[in-house]
Amino acid sequence: MRLLYSDNRTSVTEFILLGFVNIKQGKIFLFILFFTVYTICIFGNSLIITVALLSQSLHTPMYFFLGNLSFLDICYLSVTVPKMLTDLGAQSPSISFMACATQLYFLVALVGTEGFLLASMALDRYFAICHPLVYARLMNKRTCPQLAAISWTCGFLNATLHATLTFRLSFCRSNEISHFFCDIPPLLSISCSDTSVNEAALFTVGIFVGLSPFFFTLFSYAFILHAILSNRQKGQHRKAISTCASHLTVVILFYVSGIFTYFRPITSYSLERDQLVGVLYNILTPTLNPLIYSLRNKEVKLAVVRLVGRR
Repeated sequence: MRLLYSDNRTSVTEFILLGFVNIKQGKIFLFILFFTVYTICIFGNSLIITVALLSQSLHTPMYFFLGNLSFLDICYLSVTVPKMLTDLGAQSPSISFMACATQLYFLVALVGTEGFLLASMALDRYFAICHPLVYARLMNKRTCPQLAAISWTCGFLNATLHATLTFRLSFCRSNEISHFFCDIPPLLSISCSDTSVNEAALFTVGIFVGLSPFFFTLFSYAFILHAILSNRQKGQHRKAISTCASHLTVVILFYVSGIFTYFRPITSYSLERDQLVGVLYNILTPTLNPLIYSLRNKEVKLAVVRLVGRR
């Protein structure tokens, strides 16, 4: 049974995920694509974590945050992609109420945490480029774990709030979710309860969790760009611009898709459009992180060569 009736109210015991229902052909191709992307993400991010832990030369604040980001990205994709692969082979893909709540909780927690981690990485680059003489004193072995802990704590507190507000609602209109996975906007769109508090929470808390780290990151890079352009050594220009451009590429991809998803009226939700955006921030960004940040980095490549040589 999908719906239980009591006291003239309907309680949902499971949801139907409509993301792949209308796709009649090409499911095998999508399965291979998502499985390949998931495998690349797991391998790439696991390699970064391993190399950062075992290579003494990478025991720096930058790679400490990259290790956190890589671990987060593994968890991020693992929350949704395995279920998506299963649903591609199901005629009527469903998810239980509790599994949906769990998926949404960890998805929102990891999205929030990534925003703060990206801001922490921007702060690290700001001190490294704009204030190199005090960099080692400011970004030390105490400061970096504190920034990481704050990032993870804020992400999970944010998820606790939104998951609680979302699953206190009644779902009596429908149990069909127009998405690949459980997320806040599609759930609010099928609720028969008043969702004004939820929408207000998405906007107000989102300013702190989403927009604040985003603008902090942009301002950090504005100062970084000014410092780079003020530096007369052109060789250092290219290296610094390359590093910052890579970081900023991921930041823009992540924030633009995230802001589009959570900072707009629930009534404007669209299955086709939001599926594409969901793929951007939920699959593409975590997969690009190891490629953009580390696997094209000479320091990481040298560390991999040394570790392989030791074996």
